[in-house]
Amino acid sequence: MNSYTIGGVELKSRVVLAPMAGVSDRAYRELCLSFGAGLCFSEMVSSKALSFNSKKSEELMEISPAERPCGIQIFGDEPLCMAQAAERALKNSPQLIDINMGCPAPKISTNGSGSALMRNPALCGEIVKEVVKASNVPVTVKIRKGWDDESVNAVEVAKICEQAGASAITVHGRTRQQYYKPPVDYEIIKKVREAVSIPVIANGDIDSAQKACRVISETGCKLLMVGRASLGNPWIFSQINSYLSNPNEPLYYPSAEEKLDVMIGHIEKMCEYKGEHMALLQARKLVVGYFKGMKGAASLRNDAGRISKIEDLYALKERALSACRAY
Repeated sequence: MNSYTIGGVELKSRVVLAPMAGVSDRAYRELCLSFGAGLCFSEMVSSKALSFNSKKSEELMEISPAERPCGIQIFGDEPLCMAQAAERALKNSPQLIDINMGCPAPKISTNGSGSALMRNPALCGEIVKEVVKASNVPVTVKIRKGWDDESVNAVEVAKICEQAGASAITVHGRTRQQYYKPPVDYEIIKKVREAVSIPVIANGDIDSAQKACRVISETGCKLLMVGRASLGNPWIFSQINSYLSNPNEPLYYPSAEEKLDVMIGHIEKMCEYKGEHMALLQARKLVVGYFKGMKGAASLRNDAGRISKIEDLYALKERALSACRAY
């Protein structure tokens, strides 16, 4: 496989794990990198919270040796505060600093951060400029198509970010108004890729190896970002890598038992990092992806919403296996 780099940082493959709040913690990043993700990012970290010495925000930036290369994603709307956040992030020795200009969540965008920044392209440039000045590692940016259909400005914002010193740009092919509803506009990603000279990472509904290949063809991007499609399915990274290397080679799909074993390992690692109580609360929404396509999946998902200790998860695994063996 060809070598791919961002600002001199070499990626392990051309498929990047998206930063996802409440999902892409240390345990998840380690898991996905072990399955072939070429790069990962932390959950988004509030620059303002860091300025108030938030312990939780500091913990979000912890990076283990098993999850590199790894970038730390920060968000906010004040250039100097964002620069200070980057300086704090650098204490964890990330390979990259990523700026969130794409989060559509109201609690982020209504405060002027995330995707709301795209309504002020000049401010986007100022933030990138200050973060680049404060950082000794490459700075990347994640944007959307625009705020809404009347303000599609991904190309403009991307060019401003490049001029301000960004080393790569990820483009999610939806507006903030769309959130995660279809369709994804891959043409706008192509336009951004044609407008800048730095790497552009295509993002949005890449949920299979075949879809990954089509997105590369449609956008011309060499790098892809996968997010929600990896939930309960870290195999998507190895499948995409395999398909891009040799589309004639049959793809590997795990058995139900293998999926459940990986699920257990994933949540056990979360317990190790966060403690059992917190890990199991967060695991309730994570384990449901592992049941997708299994017999009795609806009942298993319902039971997953009540797990409170690791023994509950072990019992859930055995029920899932019994249901599979019964057919």
